[in-house]
Amino acid sequence: MRAWWVDRPGPVTNHPLVLGDRSSPAPGADEILVQVNVCGICRTDLHLAEGDLAPRHPHVVPGHEAVGFVVEAAANSAYRTGDRVGVAWLGGVCGECAYCLRGDENLCSTPVFTGWDKDGGYAEQLAVSQSFAYPIPPVFTDEQAAPLLCSGIIGYRALKRASVPPGGRLGIYGFGSSAHLTAQLAMFQGTRVYVMTRSQEARSLARDLGAVFVGDAYDVPPEPLDAAILFAPVGDLVPVALRALDRGGTLAIAGIHLSAIPALDYASELFYERQIRSVTANTRADGREFLALAARIPLAPTVTVYPFDAADRALADLAADRVTGSAVLKIGPS
Repeated sequence: MRAWWVDRPGPVTNHPLVLGDRSSPAPGADEILVQVNVCGICRTDLHLAEGDLAPRHPHVVPGHEAVGFVVEAAANSAYRTGDRVGVAWLGGVCGECAYCLRGDENLCSTPVFTGWDKDGGYAEQLAVSQSFAYPIPPVFTDEQAAPLLCSGIIGYRALKRASVPPGGRLGIYGFGSSAHLTAQLAMFQGTRVYVMTRSQEARSLARDLGAVFVGDAYDVPPEPLDAAILFAPVGDLVPVALRALDRGGTLAIAGIHLSAIPALDYASELFYERQIRSVTANTRADGREFLALAARIPLAPTVTVYPFDAADRALADLAADRVTGSAVLKIGPS
């Protein structure tokens, strides 16, 4: 099969991804083999390619927003050949540690992540544990479904972690793939959304989606916020977002990588019971809940499709904020 892999992590301008041929994966006893039609391009893939996240093994294939169809499954599998499935970031847990046993499998002591610990969806085929694959709601095309599998699920968990009160005011810092889906979800739930982002194109999308305020990343919203979610991997924005919170407000940081956070001023940024919460991966329950809700709304992902041969260009566009909404690699027929 053809696949992209991380050769030497470094700036995207140095082309850390390599396209070539490699053996198709051999699925294990509890795995299904998936023929990949599309794979979403996540900022985590960029962090992996550039070395912000150290690859877990040499020449790892990135990608954890894959949509395709089953081409091989065990006789006792819940899936059959031809079923359409999605493959997400969380690809395995131990099921035995204290975190798994209490229902917090996103905090598992020995998790397996698609496109980091094991090869992901920047390839024509991938193998996934059948219990970590998701049926895709028929309302979505492959291209629409791909960003839901990480951007959407993580945004959903971040929204829960932000604890927005009913009818509350939510600030969103950064407005890329995950943020533009989370904003739609929040508005569907009756939340007023305030967007702060540096990209002019992203601001235009935020207005089109119905944000009540749109400004620059460092702008002060016109009224105090009940909650905020930081999607941009920029630590300098943490005190900015905290200062924008009303008393008792919560800031959720939705990202696996964040640049250094400057010193916080207790009086202006933390007092009055303002709080910060991180977001770590997701549980499978999060994924099932989110996909059902996304189909009911239904969410409308804004998608830019790249040919499979242009994965390195897509990552470069993402790094330079030239992608509005979500980027998706077209790998096979949809």
